[in-house]
Amino acid sequence: MTAPAVPTPDTEHRGLVGALPARVRPFALLARFDRPIGWWLLFWPGAWAVALAGGAIERWDLLLWMLAGAIAMRGAGCVYNDIVDRDLDAQVARTRSRPLPSGAVSLKAAWAWLAFLSLIGLAVLLQLQLYAAIVAVLSLALVAAYPFMKRITWWPQAWLGLVFSWAALVGWSEVAGALTLPGLLLYAGSIAWVIGYDTIYALQDREDDALIGVRSSALRMGARVKAGTAIFYAIALAFWAAAVWLVRPDVLALLALAPLALHLGWQIATLAPADGANALHRFRSNRVAGLLMFAACLVVGTASTL
Repeated sequence: MTAPAVPTPDTEHRGLVGALPARVRPFALLARFDRPIGWWLLFWPGAWAVALAGGAIERWDLLLWMLAGAIAMRGAGCVYNDIVDRDLDAQVARTRSRPLPSGAVSLKAAWAWLAFLSLIGLAVLLQLQLYAAIVAVLSLALVAAYPFMKRITWWPQAWLGLVFSWAALVGWSEVAGALTLPGLLLYAGSIAWVIGYDTIYALQDREDDALIGVRSSALRMGARVKAGTAIFYAIALAFWAAAVWLVRPDVLALLALAPLALHLGWQIATLAPADGANALHRFRSNRVAGLLMFAACLVVGTASTL
């Protein structure tokens, strides 16, 4: 029997990735350059920290460096994750066309691409003061362990939260000079936010994950996934409100979080767990959530320095 043909991802034919030479395109796909939502989600916690610490205007260059680092390190993380998960990806309909399981990129070439992206991350690291640079380096152990979490825990989304929120600690350390309580609360809230949005993302793969034995919070929550995600979003808002209050103890400062709270509420109210397209749209809308949180941190952080 002839094996079914693997469909070519639409992203190979659209945008900047579609304009790349055919030989280069698989490497861009391997680093998910066709899906900028990932690096936005990695960038936002660091941008929030810089803004809430009062450094968004004076340290605008830091925001640009952190954006460059988010793009490079998110790409590196995706390459590493695909190297580790290449056998599992071949068994899941949504991921079997990725460059490694499909054979478009060799394992050796993937390791070389990972090294190159990591060098870009190193260039960003060298822009930081020593304290913040040490904080940044401490994340590497968490990053290395993440791809294995889905094999040993029902909550790999929590581990992803630790990893994807780490920039908050780096940004706060760079501007404030040390890890103080507001920065730690900002980080804690971001972890809960990541668990929420990545649970929504995992809804797309529940059937395949159950068949091949991959664990996720979406499977663990089952029919209570909307309520569970709402709880994590509420926890995120509570931690963020505490961080804002410590920076500027004013009720008006807390009101800066209202647009974000409404947006997260919309996500939950309109989420259809059985509809993969609906879940993907709600997941991607978190780039807007990140922007709303940045606006709140910018207002509060700038006001606190006046």
